[in-house]
Amino acid sequence: MRTFSRRGMLGLGAGTAAAVGLAGCGSLNSSDGSGHAGGSGDGSSRGSTTPARPIGDGSTSFTGKQPFQPAKPVPLEPGQTPPQFVIFSWDGAGEVGNGLFPRFLDLAKQHGAHMTFFLSGLYLLPEGKKRMYDPPNNPRGASAIGYLADDHIKSTLANVRRAWLEGHEIGTHFNGHFCGEVHGSVKHWTPQQWRSEIDQARSFVKQWKTNTGWHDLPSLPFDYDKELVGGRTPCLLGQGNLLPTARELGWRYDASSPGGLQVWPVKKHGIWDLPLQQIPFPGRRFQVLSMDYNMLANQSVNTTKAPAYNYPGWRQQSAQAYIQGFKRAYETNRAPFFIGNHFEKWNGGIYMDAVEEAFKHIAREKEKGADVRLVSFRQFVDWIDVQKPEVLAKLRTLGVGQQPSGGWKTFLQDVGTQSTKGTPSAA
Repeated sequence: MRTFSRRGMLGLGAGTAAAVGLAGCGSLNSSDGSGHAGGSGDGSSRGSTTPARPIGDGSTSFTGKQPFQPAKPVPLEPGQTPPQFVIFSWDGAGEVGNGLFPRFLDLAKQHGAHMTFFLSGLYLLPEGKKRMYDPPNNPRGASAIGYLADDHIKSTLANVRRAWLEGHEIGTHFNGHFCGEVHGSVKHWTPQQWRSEIDQARSFVKQWKTNTGWHDLPSLPFDYDKELVGGRTPCLLGQGNLLPTARELGWRYDASSPGGLQVWPVKKHGIWDLPLQQIPFPGRRFQVLSMDYNMLANQSVNTTKAPAYNYPGWRQQSAQAYIQGFKRAYETNRAPFFIGNHFEKWNGGIYMDAVEEAFKHIAREKEKGADVRLVSFRQFVDWIDVQKPEVLAKLRTLGVGQQPSGGWKTFLQDVGTQSTKGTPSAA
């Protein structure tokens, strides 16, 4: 398997059977320009009319139940076919003037879908205040991603506000995005250093008014301490030491595992492990990780000098990878399908076009009557948390692309009538 890092590539041998990207996370730079979880139907809740109650300096506020949430999930009945969950997520989640954040908010709204936006805390911190950030094992104020210009911070705030009000999840992509093998990489951070990073990420969200001086702008309409229940690490590194801290903080999931398979998930250290997954890569003998950067890394490596005549073919290859990954799960084991992306215009923006094409394909299947749920990570764990442990254990016996023996009615008919202890966890 060849693996690729966001800050470079690492070859692990030739002639291997698979190639997946290991990373590719939130590299936005302000200067480059560049439903119902338990049943069918909408079933969404539009939230309450609770008056906003400012929290702290008013950067965030309590506004009541989040609007447009699925109805309360329920356990699968014996013999019932599981829904096909598809989770689109975005690393960094900043708006730098390229219109990609609102583009995909509009797309989700058109199809009654929800997504997860992993916000980088530094995207709400002005560069003039960068010394407020004290990254583990790195100089104060350092960052491997650019700080945003003021107008882009304001655009990011507006889109994060809109996203939450339209039912999407705001997770975290932490802060400085330090990758690779160097001492300062998140790969080497201790649980205590992860706690410092998380505390700082939360503070940049909770105190952006103080840090920017923009007290006239509306607050973010949520209590971030309560809303934040999961994240994705930079370059998919460092999960081992993150998880004990995540568990301490009451997080419910982590989306940082590299190279997962399209099978039903397990917990690690009491946290749902929801990895990017290996999916078919049309025209190639290996599979690719379900993230835009990993499509790019296997197609061109370079984001600025690749010949444009390749773009149409690469766009179609990327779109079909997502579509074939969806189809494989939907027609066989119904494992949830996790997709990661960035608001980037790499190779002429073909990866944004590819993910939109795949999203529309999946949404059309839903609109034609398929039991497909386009949800956030948080909404998915709401569903899986109420399922009977023995049902989940039976679902985990299905491998990649494996259909249930005798069909779903037979496969799950006698499961769930007796309780078992706990949910299987990986060490």
